[in-house]
Amino acid sequence: MTPLKIGACLTASEIADHRDWLFDADRDIEIQEFFSHAALTTEFEDRIATTKAALDGHQGRVGMHGPFDGLDMDNKDPELRGLITARFLKSLEAADRIGARQMVMHSPYDLWYENNLHNYPGYADGVLERIHAVMVPVVKKAEELGVTLVIENILDVDPSRRRAMIDSFGSEAIAVSIDTGHAHLARRMSGAPPVDYFVRDAGDQLQHVHLQDLDGHADRHWAPGDGEIHWRAVFEALADCQSAPHLVLELRNKSDIPRGFAYLEGLGLAC
Repeated sequence: MTPLKIGACLTASEIADHRDWLFDADRDIEIQEFFSHAALTTEFEDRIATTKAALDGHQGRVGMHGPFDGLDMDNKDPELRGLITARFLKSLEAADRIGARQMVMHSPYDLWYENNLHNYPGYADGVLERIHAVMVPVVKKAEELGVTLVIENILDVDPSRRRAMIDSFGSEAIAVSIDTGHAHLARRMSGAPPVDYFVRDAGDQLQHVHLQDLDGHADRHWAPGDGEIHWRAVFEALADCQSAPHLVLELRNKSDIPRGFAYLEGLGLAC
């Protein structure tokens, strides 16, 4: 198979440490600068300026991770849903201003959903209605800005649930993201399928992948090769995907990026 070009997830201040590797090959960069309340309020303009400066000269694709702590798109409180929508809209503004054409968001699906799907009348419909209440304005704004929202698996057990939710919007501005570590952890914790099955289920809806390894016990964000994931199967599935997803190393220790890349490169999977 042909090796696939991969990039990395970084804050603005971390880009300089990997600049040559990223910029010389026009690699994908995912900006992880706009998670917190402060980043999207009091520090907003400073972070926009710092991020744009750090990206100056980069010719590759840029994405951004949106905020997520306490911002569940399946929120049962109608007053809080409005606040969540507003926060997502503000983060879309950040994405657009720094030149990001993707924004990563977190899936609300989990084992509780799977186990209670037929336990309560109209359960699935109720979840989808709440998601739409939060996300319809966000999807509409993403369409206007030319940004694609990519929905990342967190505790998802059945990848088809998230894909069906994405389909329900009928928009090209929302697509599938896969975190390899989260998928493998869900396999260990909840009986989810292996990582390559997540990729094959997504098919050409797949627009973004977080590459990270782990031990099956916790969300380690280790370099590929340090954990249990069968990377050859994952990359063989990715090679069959025609949508050219952003492929980015999302590692806890950014100093491990060269080692993680070297491992995948040594297997003939990445370039």
